[in-house]
Order: sequence, then C-alpha cells, then structure tokens
Amino acid sequence: MADDTTDLNAVELAVELTIAWLGNPNTRSNAEDVPAFIGKMHDTVQQLMGSSVAETVSDPVEEHQGKVSARKSLASKDHIISMIDGKRYKTLRRHLSTNGLTPEQYRERYKLKSDYPMVAENYSESRRAMAKQIGLGRKPGQKRGEQAAAAATPASGGRGRKKAVPETAA
Repeated sequence: MADDTTDLNAVELAVELTIAWLGNPNTRSNAEDVPAFIGKMHDTVQQLMGSSVAETVSDPVEEHQGKVSARKSLASKDHIISMIDGKRYKTLRRHLSTNGLTPEQYRERYKLKSDYPMVAENYSESRRAMAKQIGLGRKPGQKRGEQAAAAATPASGGRGRKKAVPETAA
C-alpha cells in the first residue's frame, strides 16, 4: 500500500480492509464469502471516498403533508387540530415537544405563517382572565381596585391629582 493516502484507490483500500477483516481471529468466513465481501467493501469505500458524492449529498428533503389543512386546524376557537396526527389540543407546545419539534420547526415543516397560534383562542382568553383575577400584570404596590381606577382615569398633564375642595356654607 502506498504511503500517501491520496494515491489510494478504492480497490486497494477495499483489499486492505478485507485483509484486516479476514486477519481477525474472531471472524469466521468461507472462501465463497470472500469475493462478495470484497465487492461490498469496494462499493462502500467508493461511496465514502466521494465517487458518488451527488447521491449522498443531495438527499431529498422530506416533504411533510399535514393531516388537515392550516385553515381547518384553526376552525374552532376551543381547540387547535395538530397537523402531525389530526388530534385536537388546547395548546400544542407539549404535543410538539413529544414529537421532537419546536413551534418554529413545526411552522417551517408545514409552511405556516410566523403568527400561527400554538394555543386555542378560548383557552388563551380563559387563562388571561384567570391571571387578571389573581392580580398578575399589576404594578408593584398597586391594589386590585386601584388598577381599574387608574385605567379608567385619563392621565392629567399636571404633577398630581387636584383634590376637590368642599364648599362650605358661609
């Protein structure tokens, strides 16, 4: 075998590998198996050396067809239908993670818009109402009643609120 690996051709390399395989004391083979093994080894070495680079590099991208259309998956406000299995979910996050996908990969796989929702509309609204009820989203130190009053009162241009002076009977 030549010293420089660039001078090796597939036949020489296949023969060297076959000799090494047959030299292993744990390998048992018949004389009839050796030519078939050399042929298989030659094909494998040629593929690895890049003689058939076009076949190995240009693997076709797998086209994924959804179980339902994007329009049908969002037809109901109570649930979203998964394009992976066609089942109904309130939220797709856990379902996607069990299938090894992120929301971005899911959108890319099924050619969905970037604003395609991962949570059903009614479920999102109920969670929003519950969060407001327990006080999430308030500024620190603000009470529940103050939040509603602050939202209803328009902002004044002055430094603070003017207090109404009660009229006294004179």
